[in-house]
Amino acid sequence: MSAMDSYDVIVVGAGHAGCEAAHAASRMGLETCLLTLHLETIAQMSCNPAVGGLAKGHLVREIDSLGGIMGLLADHTGIQFRLLNKSRGGAVQAPRAQSDKALYRLTMKSWLEKAPHLHIFQGIATEILHQGNKAQGIKTLEGNILKAKIIILAPGTFLNGLIHMGLNSYSAGRANEPPAKKLGENLKALGLKTLRLKTGTPMRLHKDSIDWDQFTPQGGDSHPVPFSFRTQHKLQNKVNCFIGHTNSRTHEVIQKHLDQSPLFSGKIKGIGIRYCPSIEDKVVKFAHHNRHQFFLEPEGLDTAEIYVNGISSSLPLPVQRKILDAIPGLKEAKILRPAYGIEYDAVAPLQLKPTLETQAVENLFLAGQINGTSGYEEAAAQGLMAGINAALKVKKKKPFILGRNEAYIGVLIDDLITKGVEEPYRLFTSRAEFRLHLRIDNADKRLTPYGYKLGLFPEKDYQSFCQKKEKLEKVFTILRKEKMTLKNKAPVTLKDLLKRPDFRFKNVLEYRKFDEPLGHEDIRHIESEIKYEGYLKKQRKEIAKSKKIDRVRIPTGTDFKKIPGLSKEVVEKLERTSPKTLGEAKKISGVTPAAIENIHMDIKLKKKRSRNVPRGTLNHHE
Repeated sequence: MSAMDSYDVIVVGAGHAGCEAAHAASRMGLETCLLTLHLETIAQMSCNPAVGGLAKGHLVREIDSLGGIMGLLADHTGIQFRLLNKSRGGAVQAPRAQSDKALYRLTMKSWLEKAPHLHIFQGIATEILHQGNKAQGIKTLEGNILKAKIIILAPGTFLNGLIHMGLNSYSAGRANEPPAKKLGENLKALGLKTLRLKTGTPMRLHKDSIDWDQFTPQGGDSHPVPFSFRTQHKLQNKVNCFIGHTNSRTHEVIQKHLDQSPLFSGKIKGIGIRYCPSIEDKVVKFAHHNRHQFFLEPEGLDTAEIYVNGISSSLPLPVQRKILDAIPGLKEAKILRPAYGIEYDAVAPLQLKPTLETQAVENLFLAGQINGTSGYEEAAAQGLMAGINAALKVKKKKPFILGRNEAYIGVLIDDLITKGVEEPYRLFTSRAEFRLHLRIDNADKRLTPYGYKLGLFPEKDYQSFCQKKEKLEKVFTILRKEKMTLKNKAPVTLKDLLKRPDFRFKNVLEYRKFDEPLGHEDIRHIESEIKYEGYLKKQRKEIAKSKKIDRVRIPTGTDFKKIPGLSKEVVEKLERTSPKTLGEAKKISGVTPAAIENIHMDIKLKKKRSRNVPRGTLNHHE
């Protein structure tokens, strides 16, 4: 690569967000440069060696359905697979996989190296080059100038990163890796407001130093559920994870050494993750609990490292040692990597458009933890959407924006740009109003047509999707038409039988065989569609109502200052943007659903008043 090169898109950062962004943009035919600090850390699992979980598994299915790569990669490198909430309804079931950490990283690197139109380059970004308010390229620490039409920033925790271990701290974006200080200051100079957030990671232990008899094994599922609809090979469970618990002695150690915690001494200023707190935070906030659960998770097949999920900490190493000494089975455990906390800068996401482009700087997109999120899956989803919209902007096409009713990806981005964040954001199924509609079993049905149209979804995979769709439609037709007679009862359709709580599809198969084979995923989809049918009809009406509201026109000359309940900030944004419809107003970052409801009520009230004016009444000017 020469000292000056030009691209359609430059993606800065090769974490989970950056990899999906670069893959999407290059897949859509754009000359794309992926700029990374180290080629060896592409797709590094900085924290736990796992993909998926509640709501996160939904995101991975959606990424896959649009043509992204996280799901395929998780299936390819998984060493244990579990479907969470198996005993509950299909809407809250979600896959989770333990991954081989090194294989995940190496496989992603290999896939990206083979991707057409994608150029990988090692370097440290220090400055966004711009003319006026338009981004035009990147300057690196080494002095290279890389020009591009679009810049996507996905730096993870590297912006002004500061690692804490006890009362000692040092600048880093990840353990022993330099932070992006100059880039962080450059973003502030461009007018972007930042906030300080905090996360952490637990210690890693040597597997041969653990007394495994003290812990409860947790195996994978007998029929592993893949993340990707495109995965053809049979998944295999190759390891067990193990469940353990802290105890009163552990908690005593932590309480005794809180004065050495940067979290409680006031040294850490950033706001931590509410739903994944450090062990010292758990002990203080939940003092009434005499124990806390943790998991011992293998980091791969060819490594001795065990990840202690649930005991992240920023206490000093000697205290971490004492914590382990107080847990039966870990007294002799050797620490390979100590736990630490990290503070970093994030950009307040209210400054983003729904496409993830910044409002202040045109052609500059942000994705991942820089937008205040936590988790690989949230990052990858943003990266995919940023990559898609960057490509569409270069091609001068309409942006691609998913609604809250279409995908968890839509919920995630809408939450970020309309509500903002005060702490690292984590997605939950409860955040989605239409979660019965947003299931893992129908993600392809919802999103694959979009992925195919965008050019992300391969032709052969799309044809397989169409065949599957046709097969399932035939099954639903049979279930609606064919009847079965139970003992001393009137005939009832197979569909109505399947609606019963105690009736499963396996019972249908005892009565009726189908021409084409139906896999576990097909059956999960059929059962969910039928058992949720009444609720889904109600949700579809709500979705239709929402779309109808989006089309409501805002009268020309509306004085937003006179609408009750609108904040000064919302009024300023509405006046600056002048949306023509409620749907357009909804897409303005910082304009909340409550604000949209207030505007809608005001429009309806004025219409009602105008209808109540007697015919023939003249105004004063007439």
